[in-house]
Amino acid sequence: MSFGKIALMMGLLSSLLLTCSGDLNATEPVLDASAKPSAFPDFSWDRVPLNIHFGKRTVDVTDGEIEFLASHSRFIVLEKSHGARVHGSTEAGIADTARRIVARNPDAKVLFYLNAMINWPGYEAFDSYRPEWTLRNAAGETVKHNSGVSRPDPSNAEFREWWSDVVVQANRNAPLAGVFIDALPQAIAPAMAKQVGDVKARAVVEGLREMIAMTKRKLGPESIVLVNGLRATDYREILDWEGIDGVMVEHFDAFRSTSAEDIKADLDSIELAAEKGKFVVIKGWPGFNWLDREMMKRPHAELLELARQRITFPLACFLIGAQSGTHFCYSWGYTNTDGMLDSYSELERPLGPPKSAAQWNGMTATRDFEHASVSIDLSNQNAHIQWHVD
Repeated sequence: MSFGKIALMMGLLSSLLLTCSGDLNATEPVLDASAKPSAFPDFSWDRVPLNIHFGKRTVDVTDGEIEFLASHSRFIVLEKSHGARVHGSTEAGIADTARRIVARNPDAKVLFYLNAMINWPGYEAFDSYRPEWTLRNAAGETVKHNSGVSRPDPSNAEFREWWSDVVVQANRNAPLAGVFIDALPQAIAPAMAKQVGDVKARAVVEGLREMIAMTKRKLGPESIVLVNGLRATDYREILDWEGIDGVMVEHFDAFRSTSAEDIKADLDSIELAAEKGKFVVIKGWPGFNWLDREMMKRPHAELLELARQRITFPLACFLIGAQSGTHFCYSWGYTNTDGMLDSYSELERPLGPPKSAAQWNGMTATRDFEHASVSIDLSNQNAHIQWHVD
């Protein structure tokens, strides 16, 4: 039986169980390491499973940074514009860094970044991009991201072929393990229909679904397709889309997703995803981000110290919800200077596998691991991690 059929059966079974119980709080983890599909990042409970997601745009990655990446994570996403100024294009920059990481750690899985709904510049592939693939409203006006960058139109079949081929070519040219597809919510959100009308908005979403499925088929079953993303109970429909292996929860306890209910929904989504045969990346934040202009005026050392002080709550939440395959990502942005390439003592400690699923009581939960005991209270955003010393 194919993995797609297995995932479908798992999804139908989970739906039946949810209908009967009305509760996402299972008593046992859904996936274990031996059961996870092949298109999962390499995973271990030895330490907190870490996803590093960043781009370095103006200068090349240093040997010391390569050493840090290769020794701290086996699952890395290289962002848009990474290495473009040094190597001439995003494709070349990502390829060079991927080769250096994998040479240092052959077990590392590095993903290519390509946005599905924003035509970010810096890619050599855009030399062959056609103007008729740009999304337009009923008046024929170009639809743009709030940055001013144009949006593509996934309802266009030729664009879907081109976009998926860009991903495949990047993976052929470098030791990459798949792709991170950004901005799915920007296609699904009601704002899209307001810009282009209901009929066109539905066509864009259906085209996007087909583009992702097409990309997965072209890459092959062993390659990872990770998409962004889930937000509380919003956009959970993408967990049923063909071709998606994993989903990022990018706004975890950040932006407009900071209520106890939103955080609980995000943790429930980890389990829901596992039931559907998919993994999740939780993107944690230290209470500030790169858009906070006043904060960004502070020295890096000061920001890093704050981030180290504030890691407990997002990390504890992650540990409460983590399933096999779930990864934690932590920083205040997506460049090399935003804390992604800095060390955090909690991420260096032995963790060990969970002894059981989390035990929930309202908005509080506890969970024990081999080397840690975790508790959270979402109602007041308190958390505690007790690390056991052997």
